[in-house]
Parts: sequence; structure tokens; C-alpha cells
Amino acid sequence: MLGSHTGIINYTVGQRKGLGISSKEPLYVVGIDAQNNTVIVGEKQDVYADEFVTGDVNWISIEKITTPLSLKVKIRYLHQEAEAVISAADNDKVNVKFRSPQMAVTPGQAAVFYDGDVVVGGGTIERVLN
Repeated sequence: MLGSHTGIINYTVGQRKGLGISSKEPLYVVGIDAQNNTVIVGEKQDVYADEFVTGDVNWISIEKITTPLSLKVKIRYLHQEAEAVISAADNDKVNVKFRSPQMAVTPGQAAVFYDGDVVVGGGTIERVLN
């Protein structure tokens, strides 16, 4: 344990400032465990991930995913779209695998899938796989 926090609602994955702890290297929020009321911190490289599962998927320009698709994916409002392969997973979920790791892939945030300017669909990030 490195310290105490002011409530998990005050933290978000990728956050660096306002953690209230000091370290030789800058620390970032890399995870939040609501069940155990724990904020997990690590170094910058620990904030990056390249694969996650999305649920509550809504398809816009296709009926459903039948084969893996190479698309651009945006994981939050200010995130620069990144190339990824999306594929069907169990229970109507979608697996997203970025071509290169992205910072602060966060459960609870929206993931939107694009083919150029066309929104293919989107859903809610449920869990990060790495």
C-alpha cells in the first residue's frame, strides 16, 4: 500500500496528477478495483493496452459482425482514432485488438468503430485483456 485515496470516484485510468503520493518515477492510475475500494497505480508503460472486450454493442452500418474487420477505433472523446481488428466474441460481445498499444483503455468508456467517416458501431469497454 502506497497511501490512501479520497474515493475511487475521484480517479480515472491514465490520471497522473492529484494522486497524493510521491515516487522517483511519475505514477499513473492503471486500474480501479471498486469491489475492494482500491486505486491501482503504476508507471506510464503500465497504462498502455492493446486489447479489450466491448459489450452493449450497437451496430449502425452493418447488421452484425461475422468476420474480423480492420477498422479505426476511438476509445474516448479526445482519443485519436487508432487502427484495430475487431472480431465477434462470446455473448454478443466484441474483441478489439489495436495494432499498437493505446494509453488508458478504460472499462466503462465508449468504444466507437469507424470505417473512414462511417460509424460502423460502438459499445462499452467491459474489460482490458492485457
